[in-house]
Amino acid sequence: MKIAIHAKKGSFSDRWIQYCESNDIAYKLVDCYSSDIIEKLHSCDALLWHWHHADPKAILFARQLICSIEAMGKKVFPDSKTCWHFDDKVGQKYLLEAINAPLVPSYVFYDKKEALEWVAKIEFPKVFKLRGGAGSANVKLVNSKRYAQKLIKKAFGKGFGQFNRLGYLKERWRKFCIGQDSIWGVLKGFARLAVPTEFAKIAGNEKGYVYFQKFIPNNAYDTRVIVIGDKIFAVRRYCRENDFRASGSGIKGYDPSLFDKRCLEIAWDVSSKLGLQCCSYDFVFDEYNSPLIVEISYGFITGPFYDDCPGYWDRAMEWHHGKFKPQFWIMENILRSIVEDNVVSESEQFKV
Repeated sequence: MKIAIHAKKGSFSDRWIQYCESNDIAYKLVDCYSSDIIEKLHSCDALLWHWHHADPKAILFARQLICSIEAMGKKVFPDSKTCWHFDDKVGQKYLLEAINAPLVPSYVFYDKKEALEWVAKIEFPKVFKLRGGAGSANVKLVNSKRYAQKLIKKAFGKGFGQFNRLGYLKERWRKFCIGQDSIWGVLKGFARLAVPTEFAKIAGNEKGYVYFQKFIPNNAYDTRVIVIGDKIFAVRRYCRENDFRASGSGIKGYDPSLFDKRCLEIAWDVSSKLGLQCCSYDFVFDEYNSPLIVEISYGFITGPFYDDCPGYWDRAMEWHHGKFKPQFWIMENILRSIVEDNVVSESEQFKV
């Protein structure tokens, strides 16, 4: 058995390599951007690649490469079921609605006239989002019909940049003021006013559609639940001061008593129905105290934010106290699936 890993510092690959070396698992470092990547994978049983939503090269071909590797009969993380909707809030809307998951009511329009007609008869506020972006990037609270109309006209005109330069600077300054960033981070924010990210330059403007979600008030935090195989862990993320957004705030809580078990059950149910290897769910609570999914993602940051979780739940909702590395779980699940497939294959050969 040999595992192919695309290595990138700061990604899941750091711990995947650590796991292989600690457990004498044969592995091979590969470059998924190389033209001969398919040839290099012939000697491997699986590929693990933690690709990022803001990597312009990965966005161009990651999903296509993954489907191709699956066609080879290889295991891959993330697989196509797990990642086709990654960083695509519009795709997630359709997917979650299709299985009747409790999604925050979401609305998408591909026609300017239809969008303007809808805005003329709805109540505010609403939340405007671009289909991509993490950490509350590209998210705006829309308090009036006039502002909504302005956003719609822009969406069907020049469109929106993939990177909010002013918003990035403001977020750097906020984190500096509460001790979560350095003065160098603030200076980087100023620099980004003049120099866009590589992703923004390649991806161009988002336009031709407009996406809104219902605003769910009175949520001082959201609940991030992550399901990997049969294990679940969670983090409460508190909103920024005088802001409705929690994602990216850096203010969190971990005590297991903080978490509504309904969120855990919903996350497990959705992951099971969709066959997801790994998925993080963001929940808020409506006026009836019912949990609603805001969005989902296969990826999450590596480091203290999740490493500080004091434990996890199993499928029976039993709490297991102690530190863990979720990237190890991903590797273990891949290895287990390879072994199980080999057993089935040998069994079929024996029948013949």
